[in-house]
Amino acid sequence: MNFRSCLLAATAMLATFGAARADDQTQIGAGNATATATASHSQLVTSAYARLKERLQASVTNTNILNATMDGLFNPDTCVQHRANLTAAQKQAIVNQIVAAGLVNPADGNSITGGIYAGIFPALINDKDGANACPNLPMPWYAAPGSGNGSHHSYPGGLPIHESFNTSSAFTFADNYRNIYGRNAKDGLPVAGPIGGAGPKDNLTISEDIVVGAPMWHDWAKPMVFQFTSTGTIFTELNFGGSGTNDNNGAAGDSRTGGHHILSIAETIKRGFPADFIIAQASAHAAPTLGNEYKVVNWIRTAAIIDQIDPVAAGLLTKDANGNFRLPPLRHLGDLNLLSAGQANILAEYPLHNLSDADFVFTIPAVNDADVILQSEASTFGYDPVGSPVAYQTEFRNVAMSNLSAERIQITYANQGLAGVTALLNILRAKHAL
Repeated sequence: MNFRSCLLAATAMLATFGAARADDQTQIGAGNATATATASHSQLVTSAYARLKERLQASVTNTNILNATMDGLFNPDTCVQHRANLTAAQKQAIVNQIVAAGLVNPADGNSITGGIYAGIFPALINDKDGANACPNLPMPWYAAPGSGNGSHHSYPGGLPIHESFNTSSAFTFADNYRNIYGRNAKDGLPVAGPIGGAGPKDNLTISEDIVVGAPMWHDWAKPMVFQFTSTGTIFTELNFGGSGTNDNNGAAGDSRTGGHHILSIAETIKRGFPADFIIAQASAHAAPTLGNEYKVVNWIRTAAIIDQIDPVAAGLLTKDANGNFRLPPLRHLGDLNLLSAGQANILAEYPLHNLSDADFVFTIPAVNDADVILQSEASTFGYDPVGSPVAYQTEFRNVAMSNLSAERIQITYANQGLAGVTALLNILRAKHAL
């Protein structure tokens, strides 16, 4: 089957799965258990997950951040604290407040069965209309995909693979900042550090707790918004945090973003993380520079509504002379009034985290290429993407990507062709994974 035929077959398969995308998202994903089993049997997923724990324990020194992150990512019974004790009526009131603030476009909920309510409050385990003080994630954190259908890491266990990469990227970016901008010569003036990291000690304050912890927390809510259907596809995520029209303090602007981003911010706020960590975390989808500060501000505002707190009183935001919400002057930023000078209050950790979240520029097309490649290979391994799409999705496509990664498949294909991909798949078959 040539690539054009495979692409047409993939389109037909997605059409077949259209009903799955409309699953009732007020209910726990029926495919979560199957996805968890797939992720559990992937040494790539389990090693990426272990790598995150190792990085966390080696780098984070703030005891509260370390303990909360260990609990949030590695405790299978972790409490979703921003959902604790909420009744259905309270949830609806929060939804109404977000709508009234112009921080969601109600029409964006039309593609979700359950609407914007289900998008903001996805189904959780033990979520009993306010009766349970500790609702739980609908699947283990390590089993979640990195994104939705057709996007990056969209397979069981894609999340820890994605975050292992991003955390390493953040760590490297921080080293680059220190090596180029922060090394001192003997006279106390800066000098670019030599390649390899040896040389004079850096003289810059860049929080390792934020560098390592913010990427891990940024996508924390993905097990909630990207649950698996019985067909092996993924729930539809609600984009909110803006209306999409006049989000820039009344001027034209679109600050809508994936719901996982805002729900994760709500969680770290509820868990009492410091303001610089939360703002850096909120900067993953847009650095608050070059005209994009309003986006980060709106995401924090939305998360604060979910938590039912005043973001200004909590020190997460401030207001300028025009009454607009802005980022606050943390650390020594308040020595001068940067806002009155037309500037934003920026810490280096904010854009650094944004840069570290940029692997999607390759990983999204890698998934789409890998989907076509696996369609081409399916018949060799006894699967029919069109005639038996559920078996193909759950037993072949998801298993192959979970064990190999879309990136490995795409790079192997680009350099070795289909023969190289077939060889990888044959290893999985020999191990009885396929």
